[in-house]
Amino acid sequence: MPSTPETYLYQRVITLIRAMHSDGRLRPGDKLPSLRSLSQSLAVSVPTIKQAYLELERQGVIEARPQSGYYLKPQDTPSGLPLKARAMRKPTAVSRQQLIEQVYQAIHLPQNLSLGVANPVAAKPPTKALNRTVRRVLTMAGDKALNYGPMSGYEPLKRLLAWRYMEQGINVAPDDVVITNGAQEAISIALQSVAKPGDVIAVESPCYFGVLELIERLGMLALEIPLCAQKGLALDDVKKAISKHPVKACVFSTTIANPLGCRLQDSEKADLVALLEARNIALIEDDVYGDLYFGEQRGIPCQAFSKKGLVLTCASFSKTAAPSYRIGWLVAPGFRDLATRTKRALSCSSPLINQWTLTEFIQSGEYDRYLKLLRQVLLTNRDRMLGLIGRHFPDDVRVTLPQGGTVLWLELSGELDGAQLFQQALEHNISITPGSLFSPSSRYQHCIRLSYGLPWHQRIEDGIETLGRLCHTP
Repeated sequence: MPSTPETYLYQRVITLIRAMHSDGRLRPGDKLPSLRSLSQSLAVSVPTIKQAYLELERQGVIEARPQSGYYLKPQDTPSGLPLKARAMRKPTAVSRQQLIEQVYQAIHLPQNLSLGVANPVAAKPPTKALNRTVRRVLTMAGDKALNYGPMSGYEPLKRLLAWRYMEQGINVAPDDVVITNGAQEAISIALQSVAKPGDVIAVESPCYFGVLELIERLGMLALEIPLCAQKGLALDDVKKAISKHPVKACVFSTTIANPLGCRLQDSEKADLVALLEARNIALIEDDVYGDLYFGEQRGIPCQAFSKKGLVLTCASFSKTAAPSYRIGWLVAPGFRDLATRTKRALSCSSPLINQWTLTEFIQSGEYDRYLKLLRQVLLTNRDRMLGLIGRHFPDDVRVTLPQGGTVLWLELSGELDGAQLFQQALEHNISITPGSLFSPSSRYQHCIRLSYGLPWHQRIEDGIETLGRLCHTP
């Protein structure tokens, strides 16, 4: 991967200007520092400052005035964050099949602008680096490249993953790691390891629809616990839910939630794990977006706070390297043998050549360099899309400010229906995800999810303008 110091420097300038706006040092109408003066004060090149200002102008944050310089614009910001939903009174049987199928069909039609798929890697694919790596692996592997992989996973990859958890202060042994075909299989194995048909599974609300589909297929019941778009799960809501209902397990994304993009503070994660383990309730941790954080450092997985081995962590490389490789993993110290047997029954093993390639990719250092670059690209895309929504959508729209990941959650006027907007958008060759998919009780009818995990181009800007126009149309 090429070195990208200028990428980080120009993003630092953007962050500084936004911070000056937030704390009042810059107000709408104020003139920004000149390119040369800011270059001298930050010890950053003038072209880098210029690049940052052009990006802020594109996002609608500043404007250039001929012969005068750059000025902070009055912001076309959405009305605020989406509102927190009410808690559900009882668990619900899930039925989302038909709409999920329609959304997936729309995603894969080649003529569509796919704003409905959460595929962050598409924003900046590591194609060249991975292709180099796989060629090297094929040379080393020879005939072994065609073999089945070990049932619980390629041992060098398991050791690497265990080491990466140890770097976060989590004591994970390689044998605690089961390699899976993506995170979806990991969550399926986890659910089957801790619950049976008819059991109640607590989920975040809104919740990733893939989790809801798994609960449906396994004959379990979903109990929605509402999320706050800013703070994530509230411990009091979890306490009420597990006190009132016979919850067998929870499926939560405490580091970066999908679709809200919120995160739980590490101290609150410790309290959550202690609360659940005191009642012998398993926590299945969906951590696929954990490495795509926008802050200074990654959130600590809940696995770190487990005392009784009742936390099962699911993750994958699908959101951070190669979706088509279908390599995920499950960390389940308290359920290791059962999880391994379930994996064997489901798919025997995961592709050896893909595991080997990802192992070499990580060991070379290219994977971590790529992650840094991908986070910067996603953050820029997030801010671009927020600016477009502020300019083109109705004034009363509410939008999340994700702390990581690849999607925005929009709460539209109560008169607008997300499923109807989905159908209208398809007529313009745009695919989105209707909000009702993210609730087993068909909540969020007036919400949609949009992905900024795409290579940025003019068609995205035109697509957001079109969606805004559809929302304005009675």
